[in-house]
Amino acid sequence: MDTTDIAAQRDQVGYVLRKLPQVTLLFWALKMVAVTLGETAGDLLGITFGLGYVTTALLFLAFLTAVAVAQVRAGRFHPALYWAVILGTSMIGTEISDFLNRGFGHGSAPDGIGYAWGAALLTGLLAGVFAMWWRTGQTLDVENITSRHGEVLYWIAILVSNTLGTSSGDWLADDTGLGFRNAFFLIAAIMLLIVAAYRFTAANRTVLFWLAFILTRPLGAAGGDSLTKPTAQGGLGWGTLWGSVALLGSLTALVACQIWQVHRHPLAPLPAPCDRRTGLPQRPNADPATGDSVRKPTPTQI
Repeated sequence: MDTTDIAAQRDQVGYVLRKLPQVTLLFWALKMVAVTLGETAGDLLGITFGLGYVTTALLFLAFLTAVAVAQVRAGRFHPALYWAVILGTSMIGTEISDFLNRGFGHGSAPDGIGYAWGAALLTGLLAGVFAMWWRTGQTLDVENITSRHGEVLYWIAILVSNTLGTSSGDWLADDTGLGFRNAFFLIAAIMLLIVAAYRFTAANRTVLFWLAFILTRPLGAAGGDSLTKPTAQGGLGWGTLWGSVALLGSLTALVACQIWQVHRHPLAPLPAPCDRRTGLPQRPNADPATGDSVRKPTPTQI
């Protein structure tokens, strides 16, 4: 097929509505609150309510499966649904990390492989997900994914990223001897370097996004501990119940803010998906955009 035929096919594809949010300051605020709630909710059900790891993991898996299927089947961006999936990946990612690293114990490796090996294994798994993603020809720009194949890969990468974030945070705090507070300051410093790289360098935006996405998970765990731990341990002493309630209220308020924002300023549609390498059209996984809703899309990063 020559380039003229490919261009003709692309012109016929049209535009589709966005399924995923734009990455703004509000996005990162929502992500931090969601992953922190995932941490405290796991402790609330598994420890405070005494359900245990297995029952808690099964409940979280059922929740994640339901909201993820609904998200993939949706035709446009729904903030409440999207952040429910992020919350689900955080909750089940915490349980996967604990099973992998600790087994049924509470240390680094009484029955599991330990934090260091867990982080290494998950890093390799995430690299494998990205390699597979690249080979499929799907866009790696997280704001401009519009095919079902691309969105499924996106959610797999998010689940592995949140699981890796849990393992890497545990490794830094426990195995390196940094402790909870010093690990928090180290991760916060790395996050500041990522922000500086984004603002002042030409570093790849997709790489920076995923680095920040991984690191917000241990930051969220630190934030959850600061709310729930007793005052004698440096926390506020709210406990897992009231800490989770406060975080749920914050997440609800921020999601409502995003719903209001999207209602006032609808997200610009995107060109229907095409293979990144060949330019051939792919099957979209979003509602078509018609008429006046079609505006110039944001340029892709990759």
